[in-house]
Amino acid sequence: MRRILVVALGAALLTTTAVVAHNAAAGSTGPPAAAPAAAVTGAPINERALERGLPTADPARPSLAVQLARARLATGRYATSLHAAKAAGYQIITRMIPDMGWHFLNPTVQGFDVTKPPILVYERHGHRWQLAALEWVFTETPASPPLPGATYGSFPAACHYTDGTFVAARVQELCAKRSPSTGARFNFWHPDLVTLHVWLWYPNPAGLYSGTNPLIRPFNHT
Repeated sequence: MRRILVVALGAALLTTTAVVAHNAAAGSTGPPAAAPAAAVTGAPINERALERGLPTADPARPSLAVQLARARLATGRYATSLHAAKAAGYQIITRMIPDMGWHFLNPTVQGFDVTKPPILVYERHGHRWQLAALEWVFTETPASPPLPGATYGSFPAACHYTDGTFVAARVQELCAKRSPSTGARFNFWHPDLVTLHVWLWYPNPAGLYSGTNPLIRPFNHT
């Protein structure tokens, strides 16, 4: 009996296989096979950018992350070397401004270029210097932010002297030829300025673009 059942089951499987093969050749009229998933429409995805964690926005307008990366690469040589900054043309324009730092200006840098900040802001601890922020200045607020989400500060018109001392003055004619506090020679005067700080080399809980940084306070008197 068992042998008869095995033979019958085998015959049934052979019959089923023959029917499936015939339908495949002639075009089956049975239920269709599952259709492949529909193709995704829309703009192609930049998989390489996604792997790097970068936005896939218009490459003509680099993201903030990309621009900050460029700025770090360009200013890395100054990060712990004020000597390198001075060799590149940066000169002191302010001594320590509380919760901000010492400012060094390169007068040959003009306009906005994220890789060429006109001002480097340093912190000092004894004889060691640490680059903390990059700064750009404008005579008026830019029509469009040079960096995404940029916010601005201000600096009043002032007379600057060669040792980094400065005195507020609304016009250059009011600038003394020597610093009233140190006797250093007059360097230059500037009108009211709009400032843009970027805390690229030191963390700032107040924000990337904040004018001051509470974490700088330990350096205020060094």
